[in-house]
Amino acid sequence: MQSSKPSHTGDRQKIGHSRHPVDDRPHHPDDDRRLLRVILAVPVVLLTLAAAFFLWLAINTRPNGDWDQAAYGGIELACALAVVLAGVVGALWLAPSVRRVMRWPWAVPAVVLGVAAVVRWVSSGA
Repeated sequence: MQSSKPSHTGDRQKIGHSRHPVDDRPHHPDDDRRLLRVILAVPVVLLTLAAAFFLWLAINTRPNGDWDQAAYGGIELACALAVVLAGVVGALWLAPSVRRVMRWPWAVPAVVLGVAAVVRWVSSGA
């Protein structure tokens, strides 16, 4: 009795099977998101750390008196830089493509630092 299917040596390639074990794994969409999250985390973390540094600088700068305009100017500049850096993180996170990959906890520290910098700026008394 003969088989109705002809025997071909290339059947394995026609069906789409591969002998490589990595190719047999199903592709999961979160695999790409994880790499993209790591790539996007670099600027978000660096900008947040820079905002934290400028806020720390603004909080630790103490004027010698009401006449010390240089210290008040330094406080205002440090607060302004912290607000701008926090705003850049917030603007980056507002992009829909970034929001799909990085959830809100990534942007919260920068926003909190920005709000604290605004509070320090307003209360600086310059």
